[in-house]
Amino acid sequence: MNKLPSLRSINEQLDLLERQIASFKNSIGYPINLELDFLAPLQRFMLYPFNNLGNPFEAIHNVLYTWTYEREVLSFVAELYQFPPDEDYHGYVTSGGTESNLQGLFLGRERYPNGRLYFSAASHYSIPKIAHLLNIPHSIVPELESGEIDYEALAAEIALHAEQAVILNLNIGTTMKGAIDDIDRVLAVLQQQKIEQFYIHCDAALSGMMLPFLPDAPKISFQRQGIHSLAISGHKFLGSPFPCGIVLSRHEANVKHIEYVKSLDTTIVGSRNGHTPLILWYTLQTKGYEGIEQEVHTCIANTHYLQQCLNALAYPCLVNPHSNTVLLKTPANHLVRKWDLAIEGDWSHIVVMQHVTREVIDQFLHDLKQSLPLESTETN
Repeated sequence: MNKLPSLRSINEQLDLLERQIASFKNSIGYPINLELDFLAPLQRFMLYPFNNLGNPFEAIHNVLYTWTYEREVLSFVAELYQFPPDEDYHGYVTSGGTESNLQGLFLGRERYPNGRLYFSAASHYSIPKIAHLLNIPHSIVPELESGEIDYEALAAEIALHAEQAVILNLNIGTTMKGAIDDIDRVLAVLQQQKIEQFYIHCDAALSGMMLPFLPDAPKISFQRQGIHSLAISGHKFLGSPFPCGIVLSRHEANVKHIEYVKSLDTTIVGSRNGHTPLILWYTLQTKGYEGIEQEVHTCIANTHYLQQCLNALAYPCLVNPHSNTVLLKTPANHLVRKWDLAIEGDWSHIVVMQHVTREVIDQFLHDLKQSLPLESTETN
């Protein structure tokens, strides 16, 4: 029988892990908020097994649920996205963007069992996976150079399947380019094609907590545009030590009451992390609308700063409007490793989050200049 490791050996392993993650402060290639010190007051709750099993809108008195906080998070998002005041919204805090997208598209499939799913080639990798899991017939629509869905190609594809209801996944900030699909243009396509049965799910993983705070950004509205569901990642812009997401919808699936847990079965999973709603609630309470707005504007300003510096170096890059994602030609391998850049084909991207300050940007630019051929730096 194997002996248990000694306490010294266990501590050495934990110290090794701590040293390993120390370099993570250089991570600028992924949409993760690393400025989480403000969450320290919540540490006292980490030893409690909060489990938000079931429907957060039910009035069940259980001391190990955080449904009250979960409902307040959903209420904040519903107000941001102009949910009609005379309608009931549904949703919950999920394990992340994939589950949020799965819930949204599941509701679309339930509403139109014979519908066809359309999504662009720039969509998150979870979308084709969800299409497979739900066994939904689907069409992958080409993307424009910007990363938006190709609206003409979408119209042509819908015309090929005019007998089917339309289920749409639209991107509110694509993974690599931060591109935003134009919902109004898509609605015009549906009107042009005389489509009356449709369901629109918006994948707003990163940008969902940014766009409402930018006065010149597209205004996405449940009330005005008639979208049906929305997915936002909680651990991205808001920030959380645990992956989590938010899904908000007009509808809920046909559900049954589960006597064992005294709740309606309205969620994809059973047991759900009860800490993440508390973390998101605390973030919204302590930062408030103005605090989040300031962080958004700082990140966008730093994004433009990085873009201007890359332009000054004549280094190939692209930034979409209202995005904190900078697409750039993939630099030398040692820079990709050091700065933890995400790569797709010949391109990488930098996501300018809260911890990506101008000082961090200057450090990256210094490394980039050092890696360029001498003649290219001498001419700039």
